[in-house]
Amino acid sequence: MKIRVGFGYDVHKLGKNEELWIGGIKIDHTKGSIGHSDGDVLIHAICDALLGAANMRDIGYHFPDTDPNLKGIDSKILLSKTMLIIRKAGYEIGNIDSTIALEQPKLKNLIPSMQKTLAEVMEVSTDDIAIKATTTEKLGFIGTQEGIAAYATVLISKT
Repeated sequence: MKIRVGFGYDVHKLGKNEELWIGGIKIDHTKGSIGHSDGDVLIHAICDALLGAANMRDIGYHFPDTDPNLKGIDSKILLSKTMLIIRKAGYEIGNIDSTIALEQPKLKNLIPSMQKTLAEVMEVSTDDIAIKATTTEKLGFIGTQEGIAAYATVLISKT
């Protein structure tokens, strides 16, 4: 069995009158992510990590923000397509470890819903998906609530 590790990172600016999607769920908040798609930083970081682990470039290569057909797309669709890409190459997920950096809103009560949603899309167990949330102690663009970031590390295997 061959195992590979991938790392993903994504950032989005936050703006008023935008929807906030994280981990495939819509979160009620005064600000939301600005992006070509729905701006789900966690899903984008996971997609990048999966594609990187499989040595298949990145999310922007497969789903460019210049494609008008992807404008406003649900990031769960991008994740599902990413899973098809890596499975076609013979890879399966071992586990995902991820972190969301955001000052507000607090996410700890929403993490189980995110895990369930992502597990359904990826067709894996919720036990294979770790999601953590942190702040930057009011430092930088995250601390001033101008943006949101997510990091993901994945382990994939090929038999």
